[in-house]
Amino acid sequence: MLIQNRRIWDLPPSAITPEHMVTNRRALLGGLGAIAGGLVASPANAQWRLFSGPAAKMQELKPLSGKANARYVAGRAITPEKDVSSYNNYYEFGTSKSVLDAAQSLPTTPWTIAIDGMVKAPKTIGYDDLMKKVSLEERAYRHRCVETWAMTVPWIGFPLAELVKMAEPLGSAQYVVFTTLADQKTMPGLKMSYYPWPYTEAVTIQEAMNDLSFLTVGMYGKTLPPQNGAPIRLTLPWKYGFKSAKSIVKISFTDKRPKTFWQELQDSEYGFWANVNPAVPHPRWSQANERLLGNDEMVPTQIWNGYGEFVASMYTDKKSERLFV
Repeated sequence: MLIQNRRIWDLPPSAITPEHMVTNRRALLGGLGAIAGGLVASPANAQWRLFSGPAAKMQELKPLSGKANARYVAGRAITPEKDVSSYNNYYEFGTSKSVLDAAQSLPTTPWTIAIDGMVKAPKTIGYDDLMKKVSLEERAYRHRCVETWAMTVPWIGFPLAELVKMAEPLGSAQYVVFTTLADQKTMPGLKMSYYPWPYTEAVTIQEAMNDLSFLTVGMYGKTLPPQNGAPIRLTLPWKYGFKSAKSIVKISFTDKRPKTFWQELQDSEYGFWANVNPAVPHPRWSQANERLLGNDEMVPTQIWNGYGEFVASMYTDKKSERLFV
């Protein structure tokens, strides 16, 4: 195989988000990846293992429960757990979507989250200590990936607003930045030097405090699997999936809008806001419809992914912004 050293702005589209990977899940069996930041499912994992060696020992998932929050009605059937957990985007473990085996090496204990930037006092919170300070609930959310697939998951977690309050940000802070784990020892994908590691994403303070913004620590009645972003990830159901950072190790507050991972890589295709909108296509494909994981049914995409009653008011004064990818 010919290997070329490229500058980041020469990165071929195939290394970012190949459209044929977006529109045909079965074409993914060869192991090529698409965009990171979402999670996608397929029974193809067993076939991929034919090429990747013996199956890894799966990390043990612990039972986890939270009171179901009836305010958030998904409006769709829950996607089968095997689809959500067996075929995932997680570039730190490789560009193939079949990273389930590789991700089992993710070190999830002990786990700490650093809080810094424009806060009253920088601090570090241990995962176990954080769990003692919050009340977990279950929310069934629709999840829409920029690649045009969709799923519905019963996430377990707590409102992001609770952690923001614990952080005690200064009044001048306007943005919240999430940094994900970048462990050279266990994440082979970090060797791909053309990616701007570590993976970062960000939202405004207003978005972080929105009722929908959720820090997820479990799904389907168990702790998060490593391939789905264990032990703690972000869930923003009205935005495209790449905004929902996995395996968070740092949360920073700033008064300047950051340029996040996919913006650094291809700003013309992945903007800061990334709100779901069927009327605004990605530069290389339509966003008008989406494919439901588990049955491959195609359905119309909804503006704000159907969550407009919760979020649309945040953007009424931002019509000049590129709110959508």
